[in-house]
Formats: sequence, structure tokens, C-alpha cells
Amino acid sequence: MTATDLSAVRQPVAAAQGLPNAHYVDPRVHAEERDALLFGQWAGLAVAADVPEPGDAVPIDFLGMPLLLLRDREDEVRVFLNTCRHRGMILVESARKIEGAIRCPYHSWCYATDGRLVATPHVGGPGHNTHDAIRRDELGLVEVRSHVWFDVVWINVSGDAPPFEEAHAELLERWREFDRPIHHGGPDSRWQLAVNANWKLAVENYCESYHLPWVHPGLNSYSRLEDHYHIEAPGRFSGQGTLVYRQLTNEFGQVFPDFEGLSPRWDTAAEYIAVYPNVLLGVHRDHAFAILLVPDGQERTVEHIHLYYTRPDTDEGLRMRNVQLWKTVFEEDIFVVEGMQRGRHAAGFDGGRFSPAMDGPTHCFHDWVAARMEAHRGRARAAE
Repeated sequence: MTATDLSAVRQPVAAAQGLPNAHYVDPRVHAEERDALLFGQWAGLAVAADVPEPGDAVPIDFLGMPLLLLRDREDEVRVFLNTCRHRGMILVESARKIEGAIRCPYHSWCYATDGRLVATPHVGGPGHNTHDAIRRDELGLVEVRSHVWFDVVWINVSGDAPPFEEAHAELLERWREFDRPIHHGGPDSRWQLAVNANWKLAVENYCESYHLPWVHPGLNSYSRLEDHYHIEAPGRFSGQGTLVYRQLTNEFGQVFPDFEGLSPRWDTAAEYIAVYPNVLLGVHRDHAFAILLVPDGQERTVEHIHLYYTRPDTDEGLRMRNVQLWKTVFEEDIFVVEGMQRGRHAAGFDGGRFSPAMDGPTHCFHDWVAARMEAHRGRARAAE
């Protein structure tokens, strides 16, 4: 395959072009991006709220890789390959509670929730459960490097990214006031949107506020385009903030309780940041959200959306109003993201241009993609 030319993407925003069409429609480029952008970085897999109690386990297919998210007996969230070390059988087929050990349904090899291989029945012949060639201490489940922050379970499949705290030090410092327990809103505060578009288009759209007046007229009626500012951290994250955040109220005028101890700037501000590659986060004085973008091929994305609050006992009616508000906003974006995907099948489209005044955060993301792809291709050439 001839590598796409990314030189125009790496130009300053006033002269740059967007990523070439192949980065949205070509399955070969999608496979290349999987390794360079999603397996090679700290990508969002799930949320810790998916496994709230010790022993909870959820199988997840992440870009074709079978993974197992679980909370072990010591209350630590971990991620393993969902495959037995014996013959590669899938261990857990559906979300469930692990009451004892994780038992392979093929030959009954068993693993503790911390991944240790604890039983190998008949491995040495009928009635012999050990064999010198089968060293249990070397055959535990293969663990995938993971880290939990903002309740998101981040994974680095390749295992060679910098430590999470180092890779995202700037964001952790920017939002250090929100480094505290957050509480998932429960079953009604999680939902999915299936979007017929490449995952990167969802990131690009989320980064910028330029589209607000036309795509989100309700939101723009009080948090106007001119109330927004850009957030750009080249090579790490980008997004937007607003200086006008209006708290949601119920029929009695009640609002969600605030996060305690926030500085005054958060009384009226909110921020929305795309953490590269695939996690979209939003913070407000009284709630937060996380959106995980999981690619399903090069032209389909499943958005996993979760709402969080300052306490576990917030008013149910107010939560439902908030769910409906955000569902409306996020669903309003679908037609433009899907429209851009269809547009990427136009052979004569050259990647488009960026408004230097309005598209800086989106160009920041394109430049990150291009830089990571160039580095990945350089390593591949060096290994030849």
C-alpha cells in the first residue's frame, strides 16, 4: 500500500489541509491507524462503573481484540485478554459476576480474578492436575496495561506509551479541581449512539464550537458562539470551553449539588475536551460526562455515553431532565458527522481547509493523527 501523503496536514492551520479521504474510508489505513493511534496510545475502553463490585466481569471486543474488564477481589479494576492460556478459548461470553474463579469452558483451566492460573484439571493425565511442563506461575492471564482516571478505564495495548500521569500531566493539572470521586448516574445515565461515520469525525466535531449556531440552536440560545474559547494542547488534547454555563433546574427550582471547593471561574464556565485518541470529556460545576468512541470498522462508530454527578443520591427527576438535554445535543450532531463521512467518498475532495480563527482545535487533532502516523511508519520502515 502506498502511504498517504500527510505533509499538507502538518502545515500551520492557515495553510493546512485536512487528512486525506483514505483515513476515513480505506480499511487498510483504518488498520494502520488502529495500531498507531488506538493500540499505541492510552485509549478509552470502558468506565469503571461498568464493573461496580468485586467479581464483576464484562467482555469487550476492542477493534477485534477480545478483552475482559473486571474488578478483582481487592477492588482493583483490571483488563486482561479474554483468552485461555491453554488453547486460546474465549473465557467469558457475557457480562456476569465471577463467584469463584474464571473457568475456561473448554478444558476447565481456572484463573483468579487477579489473573493467576489456579487450576489445571487432568493436565498431567486423568486424575493428575499438574505437569512439570505447565508452570502455573508463568501462565496467568495476559494483562493489558490500564489506568483509571475520571472513571474512564484507559488502556495501552502496545504497552510502550509513557505512564498515564506523564502522558496526560497537562490535562490532569488543568482539571485538578475535578480530581475527586464522581458518581455515575445509574442505568438511565448511560446510553449508546451508533453513528455511520469514522470515529475521527466525532472527535473533530466535538473539538470545535463553530457549528453551534446551526446544529445546536437551543444550546446556542444561551451559550452563544461568542461565549466560547478554544483549548489547544498540541499532541495531547483539544476542545472548547464556554464562559456561560446555566445550571439545569427542576419544577421546584432545585439544581444539582456542586462539586465542593471549586474556584469561582467554574460558577459560570464549563469545558469540553477531546483526549486523544478517542475519549470526549465534559466538566461543569455540578456534573460531568464521558463519551468513549469505539470504532466498528472504518465507517461506523459506537459512542458510549456516561453522565456523572457529585453525589450518588441526586434527584431522579432532575437526572432524567439532564439525560434528555444531553441526548438531544448529542443526537443533533449525528447528521453532520454522517454527512462528512459520506462526503469523504468524493474522490476529488482534498481534505478540506481550516478556518484559522475557528478550527484550531480540529486542526490540532488532525496534526496529532498525522504526527503519530508518520512516527508509526518510520518505525515500520526501520524494522524492515
